[in-house]
Amino acid sequence: AETGAAAARVWRDRFGRFLPPCRLALREGRSRILLTAQNWQREGATDGIGRAYAEELASRGLNIILISRNEEKLQVVAKDIADTYKVETGIIVADFSSGREIYLPIREALKDKDIGILVNNVGVFYPYPQYFTQLSEDKLWDIINVNIAAASLMVHVVLPGMVERKKGAIVTISSGSCCKPTPQLAAFSASKAYLDHFSRALQYEYASKGIFVQSLIPFYVATSMTAPSSFLHRCSWLVPSPKVYAHHAVSTLGISKRTTGYWSHSIQFLFAQYMPEWLWVWGANILNRSLRKEALSCTA
Repeated sequence: AETGAAAARVWRDRFGRFLPPCRLALREGRSRILLTAQNWQREGATDGIGRAYAEELASRGLNIILISRNEEKLQVVAKDIADTYKVETGIIVADFSSGREIYLPIREALKDKDIGILVNNVGVFYPYPQYFTQLSEDKLWDIINVNIAAASLMVHVVLPGMVERKKGAIVTISSGSCCKPTPQLAAFSASKAYLDHFSRALQYEYASKGIFVQSLIPFYVATSMTAPSSFLHRCSWLVPSPKVYAHHAVSTLGISKRTTGYWSHSIQFLFAQYMPEWLWVWGANILNRSLRKEALSCTA
C-alpha cells in the first residue's frame, strides 16, 4: 500500500499539472463527491447506475455523500461503501419529488463541504413504456420535479463553490432516449433531452472557469428498470451491468464532454445520430411494445 501511495505521489508530481482538475481529484482522492438519486436499491444486479458509480469513485479513494429519500437504504449503502472501500461517507435525506422546499436544508447541509464532483443521477422512469395519456398526473409531476428541476437546482447549489475554487466537475446522467423523439416514453425522453442540452450549455458557460460538465448518455443498462427475464439482460455486450458500465463511464470523466460512457452504447449512439427519424420511431415502437408486454406479463 505504501509503495502504491509513493508511486501515486511521483505520478502526480510529474504529470498532474497536465490533467484537468477533476481528473486530478480522481488521482488524489481529496474532494467529496455528491451523488443524487431518488432511491437506492440495496442488493443484487438491480442496484442501478447510481450506486455502481458511487462505488467506482469510492474505489479510487474519493469520499462520498449520498442524497436520496429513504434514510434506511441510504445508511445501508453508505455503510457498505465505507466498509468496503475505506472512505468517508455521508448522507442527506431528501425527496426530490417534494418540490422547492427541500433545497434550503440541502444547501445548509453542504455549506462547509468541498464538493469536487456532482453526479446528477436522480431520475424517475415510467413503470414501463406506455402512451402519454396512460401516465398518472402524479407520475408526470415526478418526472418534471425530479428529472428536470432537481438536476437543475442541485447544480445551482454546488456550482458557486466550484467557481470560487476554480475547479470541479458536474456529471448529469441523461439517456439514449434523448437522441430523438421516443414514442411511449414521451415525457421521460423529453426530460432527458433537457438534461443533455442543459449540460452542454453549462460546459460552454463554465469551462473557462475551471469547471468540467459532462452529459452522460447511457442506453440500456441491466438495472431494475429492465425486468430480469427481459431479453435485454441476455445481451451483456449490448446491455452491461451497472458495475461494468460505471467502470467505463468514470474513465471518461474529465475527457469527454458528451459521451455514452460505454463502447457498445457509442455504436448505438452513432447509429441513432445518423438514422432518419422515422426509422428511430419505428424501432422504438417495436422495442417499447415488447418491453411493455413483458412488464405486464410479470405483474399479471
